[in-house]
Amino acid sequence: MSLLAWIVLGLIAGFIASRIVDNSGRGLLMDIVLGIVGAVVGGWVFTTFGFAGVTGLNFYSLLVAVVGAALLLMLLHALTRRAR
Repeated sequence: MSLLAWIVLGLIAGFIASRIVDNSGRGLLMDIVLGIVGAVVGGWVFTTFGFAGVTGLNFYSLLVAVVGAALLLMLLHALTRRAR
């Protein structure tokens, strides 16, 4: 995938995941970073369970990225709640 495709996928996936977990967006740059890192994490999780990871700019890859980003946000919330 090209850099622009990763950015677009990251923006959409990060925004969707932050709306699902937090019910609010994180901002443009944080949504992009969250979505890209979420795509990597989601790809790793999906391949661990025997499914394909991110395959391109399509609906399946968006699903993988959203799942990964949501997992990252839930982990972040668990760590920040525990720190308080």
